[in-house]
Amino acid sequence: MQPVDAERRLQAWLEEATGRRDIAPGPVLAGGNSNVTRLIESREGRLVLRHPPVNVISDKAAAGIEREYRVISALTGLAPVPKAVAWCGDPAIIGQPFAVTEWVEGVALTEHLPAGWPDTDETVNRLGLAMVEGIGRVHAVDWRTILPPDFARPEGFVQRQVERWLKVRAADRVRDLPLMEEIGAWLLANQPARGKESVIHCDYHLDNCLVAPDRPELRLILDWEMATLGDPLVDLGLCLFFWQRDPEAERGFPFVQGLTNRPGALPARALAEHWSAVTGFDHDHIDYYIVFAAWRLAAIVEGAWVLHAGGKVDTAYSRGLERDVPALLREAAAILEQGKVR
Repeated sequence: MQPVDAERRLQAWLEEATGRRDIAPGPVLAGGNSNVTRLIESREGRLVLRHPPVNVISDKAAAGIEREYRVISALTGLAPVPKAVAWCGDPAIIGQPFAVTEWVEGVALTEHLPAGWPDTDETVNRLGLAMVEGIGRVHAVDWRTILPPDFARPEGFVQRQVERWLKVRAADRVRDLPLMEEIGAWLLANQPARGKESVIHCDYHLDNCLVAPDRPELRLILDWEMATLGDPLVDLGLCLFFWQRDPEAERGFPFVQGLTNRPGALPARALAEHWSAVTGFDHDHIDYYIVFAAWRLAAIVEGAWVLHAGGKVDTAYSRGLERDVPALLREAAAILEQGKVR
């Protein structure tokens, strides 16, 4: 497929599907490891196009993009998500399915606050409260009113995840990670009673948010390709795991939500209480879900280390997993030993 032909097909399809004129595909935007995010210019304003990576086309990758589009379409107007514009399931247009959403001006944050912002605990705390409030608005939506019954199976999500990743890691083990098995066994033996069920993002932290360019205000929650149904504490647990981490610990993925790791930040318990105020749900078992979040992340990304160890992948990211995965597991074990939210 010639790039010029694909560009022309894309322009024609977008003009027909969106009703916009003077369509001009723009550059690929930074951010997002799983899918490509591309700017689209038009006379009526900017759009965003999302599709799987060109060289990693698979039914699973395409399904992730479609799932993302279904979820944000359902949540539009109810929670801070990109506004859905159009879906194309025909790979003949650009080589893979893609989704189109409206553009929103904002910035994504990782380790540093934007230039010109007050570098204060108050700024970081406002971001933290906005982060949990935003996902709380998602969790508060009754999924039965916006999604079909067959979208996903909400019950038993955590158990299925633990059992799945224990099997995967046992099948392709390339190094000894005793904490993987030990913490996984603990998670299965200590599951809380079935709680609330909602739409969950499954990779929620500040880095997957878009905030206003000039103030700590949440604009959008991004990257919904892993969304499913389950206990909303799954999402809260991950963003609280990355919140104000132990400065003395060797941290896995230290850059993720790194700007929140400061002594004057609110305790994670305060963010959990704010989330409960937004949703009306309790967070009694949040310590369990923080441990689950760290363990699940380690179990998933260990797959990239397996590829690296087998000589199939060699990137800075994959090389870093030599230390990141064991570090994540040690952090999870330390939180488990404390037995409470920090």
